[in-house]
Amino acid sequence: MSIPLDSVCQSLASIAPLRLAESWDNVGLLIGDRTAGVERVMTCLTLTPSVVDEAIDEGADLVVVHHPLPFRPVSRINSDSIAGTMLWRLIRNGVAVYSAHTAFDSAADGINQQWAESLALDRIGPMVDPDEGKELGSGRVGVLAEPMEARELIRKCLVHAGGDLKKLRGVGPLDRKVRKVGFACGSGGSFVAAAHRRGCELLITGEATFHQCLEAESLEMAMGLLGHYHSERFAIENLATRLGGELAELSIWPSKREGDPIQAIS
Repeated sequence: MSIPLDSVCQSLASIAPLRLAESWDNVGLLIGDRTAGVERVMTCLTLTPSVVDEAIDEGADLVVVHHPLPFRPVSRINSDSIAGTMLWRLIRNGVAVYSAHTAFDSAADGINQQWAESLALDRIGPMVDPDEGKELGSGRVGVLAEPMEARELIRKCLVHAGGDLKKLRGVGPLDRKVRKVGFACGSGGSFVAAAHRRGCELLITGEATFHQCLEAESLEMAMGLLGHYHSERFAIENLATRLGGELAELSIWPSKREGDPIQAIS
């Protein structure tokens, strides 16, 4: 049984209200006819050629992707680039694309909230105060019930996300026991100063630049780098489960061909 694409978009917007997105982001329905029928939906973190192949091979009517494509305005869509080829193939095969991105990062049940709840943190709140018109701010901060060594907590987070412990990286005083923890999924190194202002002893994120790592070290704040993929992918799988519960008439699954492009070399 199919339902209108716009109905799926409304369900997604209730999970991750688009007003929560950062001003620079590109969120919502990026490709598609809102009146078209939808029966099969695939969630994924990022559109890649193999993910596009899966969407087409499996007959998806809609791909719910975290990282938007297109992200910036495009002047043409053709096969001269990888991004253009993917967009052209999706359009030719009638596959719609929706992204909530930073709205899902900051939502009440979004990625950073899921991280905080996975550790059963107390006094969970946004790391960055919300802008006018937004009821929730960016990132999350909370307090552990009992202190834990920073490196052990970082390891626990990566195991929760299904990551390879060989890829685990950390910054700062990793042997120190911490209680106040901040989360900023994805490329969250820009939250170092905000986390420090909120009194965080540890910031968990996906990736950070060299200079952001030096900033955390200088502030004597530990930082765990889980990898961009593993800091977010688990929530994309959870999103498929939640949508499947709300829209039981649809077939919804997380991409099976998506993976972390970064490999550990032993």
